[in-house]
Amino acid sequence: MTEHLESRRGVVTRLDDGRQRLEFRRSWPDPIEDVWAALTEPDRLARWIGTYEGERAVGATGTFTMTHEEEPAGEQMTIVACEPPRRLVVQWVQEDTDAWRVDLDLATEDGRTVLRFVQVFGAEADVTDFAMGWHWYLDKFGSEVAGSPVPGNWDTFLAEVGPAYAR
Repeated sequence: MTEHLESRRGVVTRLDDGRQRLEFRRSWPDPIEDVWAALTEPDRLARWIGTYEGERAVGATGTFTMTHEEEPAGEQMTIVACEPPRRLVVQWVQEDTDAWRVDLDLATEDGRTVLRFVQVFGAEADVTDFAMGWHWYLDKFGSEVAGSPVPGNWDTFLAEVGPAYAR
């Protein structure tokens, strides 16, 4: 990927109802099918974020574990939409938060595959920490797509990008 730190940061906008919308856009020269595979194939998924155990179909619920967290915990996840190789929407409950819904859309633009990642948070949520976490995971995802070295551990990443998020 050729994006710089500033363009890799998420953008937060306020919706009419007061909720906050976090969006990341990332792109690669790789074909959309390869980016989709990195997003959904179990062995590739495990390398950048975690594991999903359960049926892989719209409406199915399984256990999602973010294995790169300090204390990985399996949580119930539902596949809301799945339209290979263009759209995946999942929803799950994170401990001590409202249900999370993440929309992942792939498109081809100017010969590149573009990922649009969107998550909506409550009006009062502190989105900054979530944005930094997703930034780290999306950097890991980008390494999986491109076959490049993975970003450092969380502390190293935080030292690098935290100041850009005022942390």
